[in-house]
Amino acid sequence: MRLALVVAHPDDDTYGASGSVALHAEDPGFHLTVIHVTSGEQGEIADPSLATPQTLGAVREAEDRASWVALGRRPDRQEFLRFPDGGVAEVPAEELSGAIEAILRETEPDVVVTFGPEGITGHDDHIATGAATTAAFHSIRQSEEGVARLAYAAIPESRLRWLSDKLVERGLDPIDPTAPFQPRGVPDEAIDVQVDCGPVWRRKFAALQEHKSQGGASAFPEDLLADVLGSEAFVIAWPPREPGALSLKDLFEGL
Repeated sequence: MRLALVVAHPDDDTYGASGSVALHAEDPGFHLTVIHVTSGEQGEIADPSLATPQTLGAVREAEDRASWVALGRRPDRQEFLRFPDGGVAEVPAEELSGAIEAILRETEPDVVVTFGPEGITGHDDHIATGAATTAAFHSIRQSEEGVARLAYAAIPESRLRWLSDKLVERGLDPIDPTAPFQPRGVPDEAIDVQVDCGPVWRRKFAALQEHKSQGGASAFPEDLLADVLGSEAFVIAWPPREPGALSLKDLFEGL
């Protein structure tokens, strides 16, 4: 079972698929590749003692490495491509997809996980990363055997509504999917993989807490953590699935 996560920023990988990784952490045949297109150097600095604008990129790379240690499963290969944070959409498409493709060809994943067209939060970096990874996946698929499944990390619309209602109940602002960098859901019927991360949600929480410069998991009320971190959802972009096919319970199921 060989998995590649291709994301835009440090912590995207933790939020998107670290629970799925934790479920396979002890499997002897599991191989993990993580590719970060940027180092997140334009991100927030939750605590000025942790970083400066000049050091944030290096700090966030270190935080991401520490997050995998906290999760209990280091990547077998981790790459930071260091394209400009906030400027991924301006990188020539062939340059970006070529850099991703080169690593995927070397690591030969069975499953590639990245962003879908909505980019989880509508972030231009996410959308460009997903598009470039999709192009790289299909380039490899058409030229040789190996990559079997392309999946997009996603949030079901019903789950987003549930979370928004829970936040309002606690006197917090609702989620506005039309606002910049706010979560965007996908129709529930588009979700192909629903992973129960309940047994490992605390490991995912520990990993998120290593992203200290970004506030860790502080965005979620403590009493909602088990529910918020207890599941991960994905859309299968390739191969095509039959309409009405049953939802899968794991990224590797059926391969």
